[in-house]
Amino acid sequence: MKKRSVKNQKTVRGTPAAVLLSILIHAGLFLLAGMLVVFTVVKQKEVEFAPPKAVERPKMKLRKPKVRVKKTTKPKPTTRIVTKVQKASMPDIQLPEMSGMAEGLGGGIGGFDTMPDLEEVSIFGGGQSIGNDFVGTFYDFKRDRTGRSIPMVAETQFTDVLAEFVKRGWKDSFLARYYQSPKKLYATCFMVPPILSSLGPRAFGEDCGGWCWMALYKGKLVYPENIRFRFWGSGDDILMVRVDGKLVLNGNWHSDGANMYITNIGGNWDSTSGDDALYYYGNNKARVGDWIELRAGEMHDMEVMIGEVPGGIFDAMLAVQIDGVEYPKNRQGGPILPMFATAEPSRDLQDIIFANLVPDEVAVTNGPIFRDYVLVQQTNRVEEVATDSMQSEEMESKIRIWASTDGKEIEAEYITVIADKVVLKTSRGRQLKIPLSQLSPADREYIELINPPKFDIDFIKLSDNQSSRYELSPKELEWNLLPPRVNDFTFGAKVKQRSAGEYNYELTVEYYSIGKERIGNRYILLDRNTSVFVPCKENRRSHSFTGEPIEFLEYDIGGSLRGRKPAGYLITITDKLGRIIQYKASSLWLWENIDNLKKVPVGAYMDKTCIRTYPTSPKPTKW
Repeated sequence: MKKRSVKNQKTVRGTPAAVLLSILIHAGLFLLAGMLVVFTVVKQKEVEFAPPKAVERPKMKLRKPKVRVKKTTKPKPTTRIVTKVQKASMPDIQLPEMSGMAEGLGGGIGGFDTMPDLEEVSIFGGGQSIGNDFVGTFYDFKRDRTGRSIPMVAETQFTDVLAEFVKRGWKDSFLARYYQSPKKLYATCFMVPPILSSLGPRAFGEDCGGWCWMALYKGKLVYPENIRFRFWGSGDDILMVRVDGKLVLNGNWHSDGANMYITNIGGNWDSTSGDDALYYYGNNKARVGDWIELRAGEMHDMEVMIGEVPGGIFDAMLAVQIDGVEYPKNRQGGPILPMFATAEPSRDLQDIIFANLVPDEVAVTNGPIFRDYVLVQQTNRVEEVATDSMQSEEMESKIRIWASTDGKEIEAEYITVIADKVVLKTSRGRQLKIPLSQLSPADREYIELINPPKFDIDFIKLSDNQSSRYELSPKELEWNLLPPRVNDFTFGAKVKQRSAGEYNYELTVEYYSIGKERIGNRYILLDRNTSVFVPCKENRRSHSFTGEPIEFLEYDIGGSLRGRKPAGYLITITDKLGRIIQYKASSLWLWENIDNLKKVPVGAYMDKTCIRTYPTSPKPTKW
């Protein structure tokens, strides 16, 4: 008992020392492991967040302009098998008036960015950037940033805001309280001859009236060679240009002391040229800017401000004069300068400009192109779509190989069908009468195709008056101006089989809607659409279709009526072999020149031979 007690006593006394030693050992191991972990993590962080080496910012390269071409399938060779239809008129169908609502919130303030229209062409810019253009932002000073109306007692409130904006260095933040359209436009020139001021907002997708608006364009000014030049320009009412933050042209409206609240937006800038305010550009005399020297390839920030104050007629025309270059003179005695451009104007853009530009005020082509690369100069020409040439019936061989159900073949020319027999003519002039039941299925189908049914053909023209779409400003109402005439026209075609018999093959109906300019004698391809159908009992052997509504706008500038009007149509029916089997035209010259008509783009101008041409330009009223 005594020994056992001694042993137990030693065991109890030794336990604290062992535990303490174990704790110390484990603590040391944990400390060592912690040091290793900390050392490793810190070392990795130093490597991971090491600052990168400084690199030089590369020079921005501008993309070459590209022409977007629609991809279409090749049309089949076409043979004309024609049945003429007597010309008949169809009365206009008047639809009830409709009214719309304006756009909602602006971009960046709860609004939604809009998808660009890649094919859009307007005098204020296109819907897609080509890399060397100016990005335009639209501001409506009659609305706040959320789109709610702001009462404006007088135009001077608008001009005071713009004057303060210019004074503060054209900072975008100063305009933050005003409505900004989510839609951007990309301009390669600033050549807007006198037009209806409401067309400015509408180009940006805004129906807000044509007064108290401004569009600010930002881009780069660059030229591939050393150059010394200056801007010439005129705005009705606002056109101002800055380069690297310096105002180089104030082309705002001026008239010997009148309307100085508009001129004064540009501060104390004034021209030093003896040619200043001598020659008309649009509705006023052009101002001459400061000389600018560019080194080859150097990029400079450039901003262009345009806008309208009271409404009515608007223009903004910007041209360039290169130092040392002699320019032809117009009847005013002033130089015919080229417009400022960063890309060659497309044919569609040229048409829009020429339709409103007085001849010899400004040259639209053959001027310097402000970009950092040089292209081989090309002559402006009509763009044509490559298509297969139409083959006439006379060009095709009338002799074909016919096969019977028992496998026999014969070369002969189709003459006609009498009852249940086909009449064929051999190369030796012998006529054969063969029962249709003895011909191969392919030959029977061929006979059905070359004997199509006859159709009644009608042109559809629907008119919807929309004159309320263009709101007049308080100043325009004070001037007792009449609102522009606006109609939305919808065009289409209707065909109905009038002959007996079954015809179970596809037919393609195509219509061409033709318009005419108000100012001259040029024609316009307004619309072109196709539709396919099979005449059957289910559709009562008839078919009709229409295109999208097209706006027709008419307004007066200095006694000259601008706009266009419907002027005719051509409708064709084509079978599955690619042959036109029937047509109807308002004028014979449309049918006679259908080969040319097929090459004309929708919206383009043409003459009576259906060859694309330029629109008629307005006559000068100021000089």
